[in-house]
Amino acid sequence: MAEAAEVVDRSASRAWVDNAVRLLEADAQRSADTHLLRYPLPEEWGVQLYLKDESTHPTGSLKHRLARSLFLYSICNGWVGEGTTVIEASSGSTAISEAYFAKLLGLPFVAVVPARTSPAKLALIEEQGGRCHLVSDPSTLYAESHRLAQESATRGGGHFMDQFTHAERATDWRGNNNIAESIFTQMRLEEHPVPTWVVVGAGTGGTSATIGRYVRYRRLATRLCVVDPEGSVFFDAWRSDQPELVRAGGSRIEGIGRPRVEPSFVGQVIDRMERVPDACSIAAARHASRALGRRVGGSTGTNLWGAFSLVADMVERGQRGSVVTLLCDAGERYAATYFDDDWVAAEGLDLGPATAQLAEFTSTGAWPR
Repeated sequence: MAEAAEVVDRSASRAWVDNAVRLLEADAQRSADTHLLRYPLPEEWGVQLYLKDESTHPTGSLKHRLARSLFLYSICNGWVGEGTTVIEASSGSTAISEAYFAKLLGLPFVAVVPARTSPAKLALIEEQGGRCHLVSDPSTLYAESHRLAQESATRGGGHFMDQFTHAERATDWRGNNNIAESIFTQMRLEEHPVPTWVVVGAGTGGTSATIGRYVRYRRLATRLCVVDPEGSVFFDAWRSDQPELVRAGGSRIEGIGRPRVEPSFVGQVIDRMERVPDACSIAAARHASRALGRRVGGSTGTNLWGAFSLVADMVERGQRGSVVTLLCDAGERYAATYFDDDWVAAEGLDLGPATAQLAEFTSTGAWPR
């Protein structure tokens, strides 16, 4: 009689996986899509500026798309299963969105966040059932997340989601309802349906990678501009073609800017980069909040500073066309920081020159070079 074969069968876990994927896809169906808003500019300029309003997602930011993709990617790879503790390194918005999806799937969630993250964001993570683990030095986020995942593994299972590595690969950049496909679909009936520029910031680098790849795949004339806040390393690394560069500290503009070049940052698909001082980002967020009649966050201010520069350049050259950027999240999350004059003063920021430049742009379309 032949010796019996050894068999290990773990297929029972597939029932949980099937239901988890169903729940994530159902959320995508309920969320539908986000609005594309026209920013008020004078008609005689001949340039239209659009904001893709990602604040209308259930968790209030652009990161809702990323978090859903990361969960699908991790579950389908077998990294996350029933009872897995999910850990993420995040400045806030990704953690809020991942906490939402972890709660949807009945999974524990721990957000490893910089200690200077806005209290409003920390509260939103906790409201979704997540736990906040604060670190004083942003450069230790990754190591601390790995450590917590290893500790969780000894207690039944832990996974570091690692948005900074997996953002560009978890999203299908060819289509399948990614943000690039959504923007170009919504632009089809506009006067200039193929934007001259799309402007985004870089946090993980996943959004810029998705859009940059998509425009090349679809053979579109659109160019991609990435704006980088003060304190971030992306601009210097891209300009010098030195991806190994690092910078001490971190960005004051939550959600974008990193001290190191993240694995998801694909510099080769970027046509232009611009470094934006923090005072300009905050002044632009306040300026846009008045123009739109609603508060927008600091990363939206960074995006708009870059977009205004490109609009002004088109106006100066008499070029008609369109520019698209992102409204990443609402400004209410930053009432105690970017919209608080005392906080701005304590940070040593003077918004006066940037505010004056924005007023001049609004009146004349001019931008200093």
